[in-house]
Amino acid sequence: MQIVHRGFDTIALSIQANIPPELFDYLDAEREKAEEARAPVPVSYGGAEFDLLHHGGNGYRFILKGGPLDMTWFFKKPNARDPWGIRLSVGSTLLATQGLGYARTQIERTLDRLGIRYGAHQVSIGRADFCVDILAPEFELVPENFVIHSHANRADQLIASEDVRSNGKSGRFTSVTVGKMPGRQVILYDKRREVIDRRKTIWWDIWNANLAREGLPPLDSEDRAQSQVWRIEIRAGKDHLKERWQIRQWAEFDALFGDVVARTLAQVRYCEPDPTDSNRARWPNHPIWDMAAAECEGDLTEMRSHVDPDSVRYVHRAEHIRLIMAQLTGNATTLAALEGVPEPELSDHMERLGARLADAIRADPERAANKLTEAKARYRFTE
Repeated sequence: MQIVHRGFDTIALSIQANIPPELFDYLDAEREKAEEARAPVPVSYGGAEFDLLHHGGNGYRFILKGGPLDMTWFFKKPNARDPWGIRLSVGSTLLATQGLGYARTQIERTLDRLGIRYGAHQVSIGRADFCVDILAPEFELVPENFVIHSHANRADQLIASEDVRSNGKSGRFTSVTVGKMPGRQVILYDKRREVIDRRKTIWWDIWNANLAREGLPPLDSEDRAQSQVWRIEIRAGKDHLKERWQIRQWAEFDALFGDVVARTLAQVRYCEPDPTDSNRARWPNHPIWDMAAAECEGDLTEMRSHVDPDSVRYVHRAEHIRLIMAQLTGNATTLAALEGVPEPELSDHMERLGARLADAIRADPERAANKLTEAKARYRFTE
């Protein structure tokens, strides 16, 4: 077994402040454009750039995204009777590649650029997820090997598999979740499968960057036997942070979150069953659990993969290109079917289609130029 990543996966917090009236007026006008287009529009304010969505949600007037390496911001309409007007969520890519310290600096810098003033006591941390990814090709997840409190909730996920076990069951367990949010959750799951299913291709770069730092060869994403990565993830919601640990602000978070993780991994354990001992509490930890716990003993805040931000943008751009090419091929093939093109002539049809597209551009160059400008703005974060 080998550690291929460890660090924060999600951070969510609220700010006890409202956006300035000037910023509200600007965003309100831009949101009208987004609503009319039914699509996000690029916005820039004080040197900070975002994509403004055409809708709000959960009481927030504006939702802004900052690209694949950034975070999502939620702003309410300013209201003196509702001072908690800002919420933000930092996603896994930024935290995995740059670390929590960088994310906190970006939060402060962005709020300053937007003209939002606040103090440390006006920050409320609502969620923090920490994870450890372990390359363990031989590991097989058995839900019954978890030792948890009798009142704890456990959910298991079973998927179909090509192989059939000797006991006759077809399939394998890919995920076990203990607990519920906004309390505390512990999840052990097949991260490789999630990366493939959800096309989160950046994770291959993250894992391989960490392996390279250890002088180890990269993973072959096509070979499950060589690239099976399991994730152990601890999720602490607002109820657990505030009520159980009295964690609200960054100072408390820095002082106590390491203890939150350590206590969690001690109270919820994945074990090696001992057939000679009926007392499950005495079962020893599985090596994968001890490995994860050992990785959580030091300073958690600066863990990062050291992947170059330009590499992240490149991977996102390549994935967009791949998806769009697949859509173009599918649409062009559908058009060929509708136009009655025989299969032997499909390749020639595709070449002729390129000429037809060029004719359409020449027929309305102004519209084509506007579409190109809009697309460049939409994908500017991947350039």
